Amino acid sequence: MAGAGRRRADRDGGARGVIRRGGAVVRRASWCPTGASWCPTGASWRPTGRRGVRLRSAVEGLQASGVATLLIVHHTPSPNCRAMLESVVSGASAPEIEGVRVVRRAALAATAVDVLEADGYLLGTPANLGYMSGALKHFFDQVYYPCLDETRGRPFGYYVHGGSDTTGAVRAVESVTTGLGWQRAAPAVSVAGEPGKADLEACWELGAALAAGLME
Repeated sequence: MAGAGRRRADRDGGARGVIRRGGAVVRRASWCPTGASWCPTGASWRPTGRRGVRLRSAVEGLQASGVATLLIVHHTPSPNCRAMLESVVSGASAPEIEGVRVVRRAALAATAVDVLEADGYLLGTPANLGYMSGALKHFFDQVYYPCLDETRGRPFGYYVHGGSDTTGAVRAVESVTTGLGWQRAAPAVSVAGEPGKADLEACWELGAALAAGLME
């Protein structure tokens, strides 16, 4: 990826959440929901008992800190997925973005506490047999109900890599996130085959847009 000189940023009219890269402007993301309608039953479920107390305490602690958190949940089994992930992280960690903590979690290791502690989400997955990866599906299975009510309306973005087609994986991610009530805050990045320079630039801008959108 380009050096810090190419990742320079400034403010347009003094507004926060607006950065430039290579002449292009990456603005604070405007949230617009997708059109998918999938939602499982039991949508009003809330965690109770010791687990519920621990989850609520995690949320309250991060809210009190005043620092926004962007959670990057990824399944990265190949060099192509790795290149996209590193570009996303680079954009989200641009020095001009202030007051945002970037947390990376492998999809099989991410927990409901991670999700509740975060203010926005960036998801990454390969396309496997016309669907998202089993690892990302496992992540959604683990966090869906514990996080459903608390995270509704939060911003997210995602990237998908496939060998030849990503349509099914894109549809799956859109469906589940719509069920969660998350709001897509930037265009998804979908790549078939080896990512080119433009693809990696798009990943950088995706990370920057999500992080900039969390700046106060």
